Amino acid sequence: MPTLHFIAKGPDAEPRTTTLQAPAGKSLMQVAVDAGLQGMAADCGGLLTCATCHVYVSEPWRAQLPAPGADEEGMLDFVAAPRQPGSRLSCQITLTEALDGLTVELPPVQY
Repeated sequence: MPTLHFIAKGPDAEPRTTTLQAPAGKSLMQVAVDAGLQGMAADCGGLLTCATCHVYVSEPWRAQLPAPGADEEGMLDFVAAPRQPGSRLSCQITLTEALDGLTVELPPVQY
């Protein structure tokens, strides 16, 4: 079961890390939503019709993920926080055992 690390900046600007475990096959977005993680809006529920599950994938994990598809690339144009090289929609990241230790940062805003 992969272990995942979500980093978010608190109101005092100090980063806080939430560590979760989830079964392979689940989307990164679903794990965050199921855990009630603040900063993960996921308004469309993973249907790839919004950009409110935006995350910044840390290296070296970025290189281990499949490249975003055309639909994800298009939706990334609509993220509320600045797009960065590691920007991905977490609904498009399917967990595998190889992603054990995956670290992502939640952007400061999703709207």
